[in-house]
Amino acid sequence: MGYAAFDTAMGLAAVEWSESGLTRVWIPPVPAGRRSDPPPPVVKDVIDRLRMLLRGEDVDFTDVELDVEGVPEFDQRVYAHARAIPRGVTATYGELAQRAGSPGAAQAVGQVMGNNRFPLVVPCHRVVAAGGRNGGFSAPGGVDTKLRLLALESVTLF
Repeated sequence: MGYAAFDTAMGLAAVEWSESGLTRVWIPPVPAGRRSDPPPPVVKDVIDRLRMLLRGEDVDFTDVELDVEGVPEFDQRVYAHARAIPRGVTATYGELAQRAGSPGAAQAVGQVMGNNRFPLVVPCHRVVAAGGRNGGFSAPGGVDTKLRLLALESVTLF
């Protein structure tokens, strides 16, 4: 298991990993007081892509392995469908519930996104409430961070 903090255009971010893949992503700000480990090449590549994304560049994370040990099956399905939402596009919690095979589970999808251990890699910022409303954002900075991330992707919510 390793941990690395790194600078981005939005501030200090961090990733944690195991032999199976990423175990966590923190977007600015990150918890203080942890010592960084040298990341292996595959994690360094993810860090480089996270930096690019936070500069507004078009980046794809669908190939990044996630360590989802202990993550419920429903959550994993939601993560998979959220990861398929392309840059510059949003989906509603209800649409994501439908895609995950659980129509009517929009509130459960909201909880999954609210507990997302992999923000940006699992782009919870692209999931919005019905009618294109922001629907909240539990990452540091809340809705302001969500709107900022969407603006980097040229998405404006009403």
